[in-house]
Amino acid sequence: MTAVPTVGTDDLLRVEGLKVHFPIKRGIFFDRTIGHVRAVDGVDLAVPRGSTYGLVGESGCGKSTLGRAILRLVEPTAGRVLFDGTDVAALKGEPLRHMRQRMQMVFQDPLGSLDPRQNVESLLAEPLKAHGLGGGTTGIAAKIRGLLDAVGLPTAALRRYPHEFSGGQRQRIGIARALTLEPDLLIADEPVSALDVSVQAQVLNLLEELQERLGLTYLVIAHDLAVVRHISDVVGVMYLGSLVEQAPADALYEEPLHPYTRSLMSAVPVPDPVVEERRERILLAGDLPSPANPPSGCRFHTRCPWRQETRCDDEVPVLRELLPGRLVSCHWAEQIRDGALRPRSAEEVAATMGVEVRPTGAEAMETDALVQGVDEPIERT
Repeated sequence: MTAVPTVGTDDLLRVEGLKVHFPIKRGIFFDRTIGHVRAVDGVDLAVPRGSTYGLVGESGCGKSTLGRAILRLVEPTAGRVLFDGTDVAALKGEPLRHMRQRMQMVFQDPLGSLDPRQNVESLLAEPLKAHGLGGGTTGIAAKIRGLLDAVGLPTAALRRYPHEFSGGQRQRIGIARALTLEPDLLIADEPVSALDVSVQAQVLNLLEELQERLGLTYLVIAHDLAVVRHISDVVGVMYLGSLVEQAPADALYEEPLHPYTRSLMSAVPVPDPVVEERRERILLAGDLPSPANPPSGCRFHTRCPWRQETRCDDEVPVLRELLPGRLVSCHWAEQIRDGALRPRSAEEVAATMGVEVRPTGAEAMETDALVQGVDEPIERT
């Protein structure tokens, strides 16, 4: 059984064996279930109070579904979500409504997450009125002005509508709306992916300042390794619905232990052209498998350069502590780290598995934005 990753003794959020399976329906009335999409399939993680946990992975790996399941925006199929010691997955009605005041979400698309028919004043007042908070009209008005000041927007913005703002300003409004109920946990789902790089830095710096001032805890979901490294204390890497590696941010980027993490890091462009030309890139064979029909054994074995048929094809690796604070789900992590196993080329893997080679270099990763500027920290502005 997989041990729940623990990186602190005061965990505000703990996820244990969380699964989210969506049924695949067929028939005239879609009344026949023929299978399930295993979007999240047994995730364990822990987020200490006041820290930032970064969750990274390819598009379709299940990271956004995981964030929504924690908030019960989608219903978990199995597992527990412990928030401050309370199992959120078991709550219903008023207790769930009360718990949601303490957990809020910042969405990827700031325009799509804001009602275009409401001005900023109405958008920020709505959560307070819905929960009966704010102390009346005067109290709500004062609260809203304080929120605008906290996210760096002028009071004049109150009467304007979402379409009248830039992308960065709209995301500031989204952050302000998430803060109206004074939550303890913010789940930020791709909070800067729709913004220009310079604006990304401003929003990330704002999130860090708010965390320090308000004592917030963050779960940041992203596919941009630069964003995750800049803001996170601990990073988890997801592949096909499961965590494959977890480590302190600096340690993960300096020495990735899982083959999948290594393949992602090898695609990162290096600023030095000499080093860039000589360094080894890890190409993967085949496409990402379907979450409706994941491979047996290790889910990464169909693409892994270090695959060993003796275990990888049939035995599911557990997420285990290889080094203090370093969790990895790989049978051969020690041998790979020590160089005792030779990686096969993508062509060799493809020939063995009967698939095609799919490049994962910078040109292929561009479309998924997994490696944007990871070698250079985002400057504070």
